[in-house]
Amino acid sequence: MSSVLHDGLLALGFGDGNFSGIQTRKAEELEPILESYVSALQEYNSKFDLINTDEHDEIVIRHILDSLAAVPELCSQISKRFPEIPDDFVIADIGSGAGLPGIPLSAALPTFKFVCVERMTKRCGFLNHCKELLNLQNVSVEENQVERLMQKRFAVAVFRAFRPLEKKMTKVLLRILQDNGFLAAYKARHDKIAEEMAALPQNPSYSVVPLLVPFLTENTGTEEERERNLVIIEKA
Repeated sequence: MSSVLHDGLLALGFGDGNFSGIQTRKAEELEPILESYVSALQEYNSKFDLINTDEHDEIVIRHILDSLAAVPELCSQISKRFPEIPDDFVIADIGSGAGLPGIPLSAALPTFKFVCVERMTKRCGFLNHCKELLNLQNVSVEENQVERLMQKRFAVAVFRAFRPLEKKMTKVLLRILQDNGFLAAYKARHDKIAEEMAALPQNPSYSVVPLLVPFLTENTGTEEERERNLVIIEKA
């Protein structure tokens, strides 16, 4: 059955269940999990102030597919840096909020452990509800501030709509990474990314990868155009 979510998952490549040799859930298995997540967002949005819309297709495009658009690049980076996945390999979603991108990513990548780090108690309650509702056994929820996280704990840290990068926060984020780990920041306009990175005193090594989000970024040149990028930041 055609739907925005179904068609979007196929457009992102989830028909094959594999990116760069890393197993993912196939679209037909992933779709019902994510539909349940969308329903939970709609049900609890007004209570917990989770996202900026209650409309189904808008949630799917701007939040679910947007989160999943990074999976091919994340898998490429992981397979390149970790030819063999160690036992302590964990991906952190920093400032998880409504679970974005951590919940969609953990649903798509069931072989990896995820920690959704969120400082607000009520949102942690929502994240734990989603974990149980969606039967995501590879997810844990941690009520904490990023500044208090243990050093060298995570292989990868992702964040979306967290906060602009600045000197202190970048240092904190890099500190929680293992030596061969990386940060993956969901960002918008390329020119704004350049400004943000240039303002950092130590100029960390980074690359910007354009994200193609189905139904969001393909209408280039129109008022519907929305630029999306993934910034990969290296740990020196």
